[in-house]
Amino acid sequence: QVQLVESGGGLVQAGGSLNVSCAASGSSFSRYAMGWFRQAPGKEREFVATIRTSTAYTSYSDSVKGRFIISRDNAKNMVYLQMNSLKPEDTAVYYCAATVYTGYVYDSVKYLYWGQGTQVTVSS
Repeated sequence: QVQLVESGGGLVQAGGSLNVSCAASGSSFSRYAMGWFRQAPGKEREFVATIRTSTAYTSYSDSVKGRFIISRDNAKNMVYLQMNSLKPEDTAVYYCAATVYTGYVYDSVKYLYWGQGTQVTVSS
């Protein structure tokens, strides 16, 4: 079992940057692929980025590709999302999640463990 806790959200102006982190506790963190999702008010939760067990393999949604970077530190049980060139439409609660599925996993239903989320607000 894995427990996930996000941190680092906040308020930032459009065009700015923000880093959010996810601390994992429990066993065998390096065996899980990790993902970031977000949910804006009145909208469904959507995929943002994922990183496989190896830090070399990452994938992004089209809406954040080229602006966001997902990374992980298996020695520290941490996952990060570096967000650059932020836009007001990036405003949402950001969640990290863990999955035992291999490969790139874009479907939220395949993620077994979830954090409580951290609010990111981008002002125009």
